[in-house]
Amino acid sequence: MDFGFTEEQVLLRRSVREFADSQVAPEVARMEESGKPPLDLIRKMGEMGYVGVAVPTEQGGSGLGHLARIILLEEIARVSAAAAVNLEMLHVGLAPILDFGSQEQQERYLPGLIAGKLIPALAVTEPSGGSDPASATTTAVRDGDNWVLNGRKCFITNAHIADVATVLARSGEGPKGFSAFLVARGTPGFRATREEQKVGLRGCNTGELVFEQCTLPRDALLGKEGDGLKVALKSISEIGRGGMAACALGVLQACIDASRKFAKERHLYGAPISGLQAIQFKIAEMALDLEAARLLCYRAAWLKDRGQRCDLQFAQAKLFATEAAVAAAKKTMDIHGGYGCMMDFPAQRLYRDAQVLIPSSGTSDVMKLLISRAALG
Repeated sequence: MDFGFTEEQVLLRRSVREFADSQVAPEVARMEESGKPPLDLIRKMGEMGYVGVAVPTEQGGSGLGHLARIILLEEIARVSAAAAVNLEMLHVGLAPILDFGSQEQQERYLPGLIAGKLIPALAVTEPSGGSDPASATTTAVRDGDNWVLNGRKCFITNAHIADVATVLARSGEGPKGFSAFLVARGTPGFRATREEQKVGLRGCNTGELVFEQCTLPRDALLGKEGDGLKVALKSISEIGRGGMAACALGVLQACIDASRKFAKERHLYGAPISGLQAIQFKIAEMALDLEAARLLCYRAAWLKDRGQRCDLQFAQAKLFATEAAVAAAKKTMDIHGGYGCMMDFPAQRLYRDAQVLIPSSGTSDVMKLLISRAALG
């Protein structure tokens, strides 16, 4: 494995860092206050080619690959984890159409999705639990040439702003009894209801979708009948978890940056607290966790770019990086002392954002379950 970056990847990191500092940073306070997604910023990221960064050039993307996608999300999350998750969920929502869509479906949706003009959603989780997609109770029943959907999805990112959603529904019996469907905004019987107010990732829309006698044409089926779990799990395991791990990298870097700045400026007993060994050790632990998390995350993306199996590696990266981000954010609050609890300082936002990354695309316990299965053979 080559631990170096290509010239393209180095330039991408530099340009995205400039974009994050100039375009994303001014949106953070507004996102925190309103909780509303930055639609203008999402469109800008589309114009910059960030949505299609890993999409092959022949399908309208940049073709830079999945390691480039990790770098991109990491740099944006350094400034705002919420903005990075907004972008990450565009990747997640686009992936099923890219991987399983018919030519007609791809021609209808991919150009708008890649340009940031259309917003996708992936609707898998239900009130019965998101960790077990096979327990989904949303149904899809044939009615002549049509399908009729009934059910409810919860904790869906982009629920209230999505132009098209990939929906997992039970269409038969057993593990092959699930299918995926593309449901466009405005389809009769399809609506967004409850909008969630999260403790972190403010500015990233999350809510509930309801299907009541939602009638879809035959060509709304994504992939083949019975492919539903494959469609959903591929996007979650290879795109969703890698993206959340990348967002955690950005939070880790932001924790180090905020802690270093505060420790050098805060004076006690006539000297900056950066000279105290207790503070130094906390920052050392953060720096070590960041390097380890990067290696796990970059390796998984490297495997993905080479067409090799990478679901286990993304689970490892997601578990380690998100848990490390929470630990680093706690240390950052400790370093800030009383100021860590004040809304004027970033420490509390980093802690809240890191906590919400844990259940996104699979909880830590689910990641441990996947890793233990592989370890036990």
